[in-house]
Formats: sequence, structure tokens, C-alpha cells
Amino acid sequence: MIAGHSLTEIAFLAAALAGAGALTGILAGVFGVGGGALIVPVLYELFRILDVPEETRMPLCVGTSLAVIIPTSLRSFRAHRARGAVDMKILRAWVVPTILGVLVGSFVARYAPPALFKIAFITIAGLAATRLILNLKWHLGDAVPEGPTLTIFGFVNAFLSALMGIGGGQLATMFMTFYGRTIHQAVATSSGVGVLISIPGAIGFVLAGWDKPFLPPLSLGFVSLIGLAAFAPVSVLTAPLGVRIAHALTKRKLEMAFGIFLLLVSLRLLSSMLG
Repeated sequence: MIAGHSLTEIAFLAAALAGAGALTGILAGVFGVGGGALIVPVLYELFRILDVPEETRMPLCVGTSLAVIIPTSLRSFRAHRARGAVDMKILRAWVVPTILGVLVGSFVARYAPPALFKIAFITIAGLAATRLILNLKWHLGDAVPEGPTLTIFGFVNAFLSALMGIGGGQLATMFMTFYGRTIHQAVATSSGVGVLISIPGAIGFVLAGWDKPFLPPLSLGFVSLIGLAAFAPVSVLTAPLGVRIAHALTKRKLEMAFGIFLLLVSLRLLSSMLG
């Protein structure tokens, strides 16, 4: 037993980790997201129970989340690509700006106060929740723009995703649907964005936290091997299930549920800042 925490509390956390890992994989398949919106708050509670200091807790959540997203996004991307739904042209255009955005975001993470991570997460997750719950259909054009617009979006999406510990799928899906892409193709292509962001992002957070004090045991910088082991196996197993759901069922109820979840997560993090 961990000092200061009851067996019941630890058992509940273990169940939450397993359940969140399963949902992470499903969300990765259904929405083309890495599942960071689910991973970060559960890891936050894990590291609270492990008595990780507040000043390193949030960046440790973000870095570990990016590491978890690597195998989950790869599994989801392969399943979507097997169905022929991924736009590889867009993904290739995003490779360089995404890597640059992740590197800059990881550098900022080394020096930024913990509140910055929470503010970034609350802002983006809150906007995404509003769009999903209200079923807003924003239309900016009939074709995804090429050239500088696509490059700039790739960089900004990766930068924000690195700060929040997400795979970038939420913003990428929104971007493509704004320009007339079907939700199924947007989700499928966004699953590849998670691969592009999570690998350099996890490496960046390892380096950013390499010599930081007060990290828990079995940590590589801001990546916890304990958190990775708790999430990754279950999420990888359930990702193909999410892909089947995405291509077989209506998305409205799932969008509503995910939007409500994002809203609750935003409120939870906001209350921790105000408290």
C-alpha cells in the first residue's frame, strides 16, 4: 500500500486506469484522437496518489500521455488506412511543420509554469466540447487549402498538442471538416496526426524533464513508465473496436458523450486551478 492512501482508493484508481485505457483505444478509433483528453486527468489522479509534487505533476501527465498515444495512434491509423479512408497527401504535408511544432512545444514545456498546461488544455478542450455538444457546422471552404495555410495549421496544432499531451486529432478533424471533408475521412486522417505528434512529443518531454527533481520512480524525464504500462496495453487492444464503430454507426450520440466528457474535464482542471 502507498503511504497515506487506503487500499480502496488504490483499487479504485487501478480500475479507473484499466477503464480509461479501454476508452482511450475506442476514442482513438472512433474520433481519430490519441485519447489525451482522457489520459491526462486519470494520470493526474495517479500521480496525486503517488505524491508527485504539483510543479512536476502536470508536465509528467502530458509527457506520459504522449508516450501512451504512440502505440494507440499507430494501431488506429493502420486500421483506418486498411479501409482506404486516410488522406496521405495531407499527412505528408504536415510531417515537417508537425515535428517543428512538437519540438517548440516541448521546449516551452521545460520552462513554462504548470498553469500554462492547464490553461491550454481547458481552452482547447472547452472549444471542442462546445462544438460537439451544440453540433456546430462551421464551413470555411469546399477544399482543404494547400501551401502556407496547411503548413501553419500543422505547426500550431502540434505546438498546442505537445503542451496538452493530446494527439492533435480533435483540431485536425475540426479543420478538415471545416473544408468539406467527410467526418469519416477526417477522423481517419487525424489518426495519422497522432502518430506524427506523439513520437517526437514523447521524446521531447523525456529530454525536457531529464534533470528535473522530484520525479517519481521509473520515470524518463517527464514520461512515467508506470503510467505507460498502465494505459498502453489495454488501449492498443481496443483501438480496432473504435474503428469499427466509426465506420458502422451514427456519430451524434458519441459526439455528445465525448463533448460532455471534455467539458467535465475542463471544469475539473479549472477547479484545481481556482482551488
